[in-house]
Amino acid sequence: MELDDWTVREKPYDLRERLFLFACLVVRLVRYLHTCGPIGIALSYQVLKSATSAGANYEEADGGSSSRDTLAKRRIVLRELKETRFRLRVLRHSGFLAAAHDPVIAEATELMNIVAAIIRNSSASTQ
Repeated sequence: MELDDWTVREKPYDLRERLFLFACLVVRLVRYLHTCGPIGIALSYQVLKSATSAGANYEEADGGSSSRDTLAKRRIVLRELKETRFRLRVLRHSGFLAAAHDPVIAEATELMNIVAAIIRNSSASTQ
């Protein structure tokens, strides 16, 4: 993948792997934001934290002590993805990210939708 190419080509069926690849993509994005001055740097740390936390929490959800615990951890994943997308949109709207970075925002949105569907299905089956 070129350094200026932000297209998300790999979309594995395994959500764990897809969240991992998304976190790696955000790491690349953070490196880019570090070239954008102090505001870009400050916001980059927040994006990095929430994006990598989403994947880490999904991994942790597998070790849940109960179905309710697993569901609670998946809800954390969704919150982290929402935070990531929000911050990416702020960066885009304020000019730190360009149209070339839109695939990163789109991937965050897709991951949010997938996790939300998993939560909905899990909630329905535990009631």
